[in-house]
Amino acid sequence: MPSVKSHPAVSQPDTSLTPETGEPIVAHIVKTEPGEDAAAKVLEARINGTPLEALCGHVWVPSRDPKQVPMCEKCKDIYNTYRMFNEHLNESPRD
Repeated sequence: MPSVKSHPAVSQPDTSLTPETGEPIVAHIVKTEPGEDAAAKVLEARINGTPLEALCGHVWVPSRDPKQVPMCEKCKDIYNTYRMFNEHLNESPRD
């Protein structure tokens, strides 16, 4: 009968979802579900300190006015692609 060896389980933290800390470099567009208000979602996250996911996949805890930094180009490109297929979206996500 062959011997069986056991090894301790090794868990790796999911570092891809580590929220951004410090000064934001760019403003991201929040990923929302249909009928969900992005501004309300950001306000709730700022109050509770919960992370949000951007269209580009970036995860962060909002803490600053997004109008003070340039918009993320990846988020902007994804938003413009959505606009091509959804006429009800505003010209700019800030509108």
